[in-house]
Amino acid sequence: MAYITPASAKDPYDVIVIGSGAAGGQSAYTLTMEGARVLMLEAGRNYDPRSETPMFKTNDQAPLRSAGTPDKPFGYYDATIDGGWAVPGEPYTNASSERGRDFKWWRARMLGGRTNHWGRISLRNGPYDFKPRSRDGLGFDWPISYEDVAPYYDKVEMLIGVYGTNEGLENTPNSPEGVLLPPPKARIGELLARQRGRKLGIPVIPAHRALLSKALDHRGLPAKLHPGNAKAQRILTEDMQSRAACFWATDCGRGCAIRANYQSTTVHLPPAMATGNLDIVTDAMAREITVDASGKATGVAYIDRTTGTEHRARARVVVLAASACETVRLLLNSKSGAHPHGLGNSSGLVGKYIMDTVGASWGGQIPLLEGYPPHNEDGAGGLHVYTPWWLYKEQLAGKLGFARGYHVEFGTGRGMPGYGSYGDDSRGSTSYGRRLREEARRYYGSFVYFTGRGEMIPNEDSYCEIDPKVVDKWGIPVLRFHWKWSDHELRQVAHMQKTFADWIAEMGCTSPRRPGSDGSKVIEPGGSIIHEVGGTIMGADRAKSVTDAHSRTWDAPNVFVADGGVFASNADKNPTLTIMALAWRASDHILSEMRKGNL
Repeated sequence: MAYITPASAKDPYDVIVIGSGAAGGQSAYTLTMEGARVLMLEAGRNYDPRSETPMFKTNDQAPLRSAGTPDKPFGYYDATIDGGWAVPGEPYTNASSERGRDFKWWRARMLGGRTNHWGRISLRNGPYDFKPRSRDGLGFDWPISYEDVAPYYDKVEMLIGVYGTNEGLENTPNSPEGVLLPPPKARIGELLARQRGRKLGIPVIPAHRALLSKALDHRGLPAKLHPGNAKAQRILTEDMQSRAACFWATDCGRGCAIRANYQSTTVHLPPAMATGNLDIVTDAMAREITVDASGKATGVAYIDRTTGTEHRARARVVVLAASACETVRLLLNSKSGAHPHGLGNSSGLVGKYIMDTVGASWGGQIPLLEGYPPHNEDGAGGLHVYTPWWLYKEQLAGKLGFARGYHVEFGTGRGMPGYGSYGDDSRGSTSYGRRLREEARRYYGSFVYFTGRGEMIPNEDSYCEIDPKVVDKWGIPVLRFHWKWSDHELRQVAHMQKTFADWIAEMGCTSPRRPGSDGSKVIEPGGSIIHEVGGTIMGADRAKSVTDAHSRTWDAPNVFVADGGVFASNADKNPTLTIMALAWRASDHILSEMRKGNL
């Protein structure tokens, strides 16, 4: 394996993987560990978390004390490089500027993509989530079931390391015994939320997050993940031993030099590289999938972002893992005589039914949490507990007025100090000097924030297409977005707000704010949660979908979509774990078909 230049590519390869994040990393890992020769094309620059992660820097050492800026929205130390909702030279457009009709598109331009800075919340979709239309008559059913994906959830959890517990709650699947790592203890604010939540009938359980609370079982797991493959077992055994357990020192969003958390750059790519089967070209902006006269893919045309020069690479199979909307853009720009409307678009559905997670929040200051003895409760650089959706029965009975649910994430504790650590607008005052120091000591750690993350039902008004006039700096046509929330999502966020307000009042908060009943005023803009999926949805009927049950495009037998584009619905569960499980499943299918000589 090597980081190579376009000139040194040794094509044809078995597989070209476009993208290096959760989908691309997982695809490359699965394929190379089983002997396939893979070329990975990454649009962003190379990135090494071992040398670039500011493990022990405090916010006061950063420019602007690590406050967010347009080019670093999550602060100076956030792991995202050359990416965000606005990327220089890479515009996108919205068909409408009306409030609630615009879409914010996040791109990560770096090796490992979004996996370097994400929240690492790793939730399995449940049985209901794969068959939502059968349950309430809305949206689409997947052509696969939970049982089809469960073995791949098991594999991904064992490989990346996920802490959490099995609680046996409705549509919140358990993992097999021994797969999950022990969760960290709940913080005091989370404990209070759990205690008061019980009075409201709301469960609070340990979160599932991709982070090593203890070292992985390097003796037993490799054989389970790669039975009969001695080379893969040896490589993975050595790699797992080089990952350290978390010592609760650094915000996970900065990346992790000790490889305790999951990033594609720390978990998938190192063992894939060790096989000798992976070549990586960074700064490689994919422009088009090339095809032969029959419409079968022959490779990828891409542009070197540093020189502007176009190059081509050849392979037996092309795997799209660039993120849902970037994959749509690439397919629509891949026009040919065999695919006049874009590759994979004979159904006219490429770009249709894009979805994001529904979001709204609430928070306040809790007098009960003031002035407790100083102690370190930074923990795992993110939430330790969460609330899965708990009102399935009420919803099925039609008592809520909206069709899909949400889970609740918590923000609390004495994290690395910043403005939000000890003061916000809920107190209605701003302090200076000695009073500020006194209030910092008093209020530090006494705030609790509730964030809802809900399911969006796919609708015909939410889609992306190629803008007929705008191109990026390399001349590649860009996407134009159309977006609309349905009444289900607007009623859902109104329910979130009411729930959070009641909950925080039960905890003793005296905030003067009251929840609004108009969901359009509190819902987060589309794309702002950075969970966009859909656009190349999978299905059982080629006239009503873009890919089949194995993530293969109906129109080109050797083109697969491994990212969130294949999602036929977007459950309230964060999508990354499912993306990886489906990518592993698609890669297994590719390997099987290659061995049979079908690819």
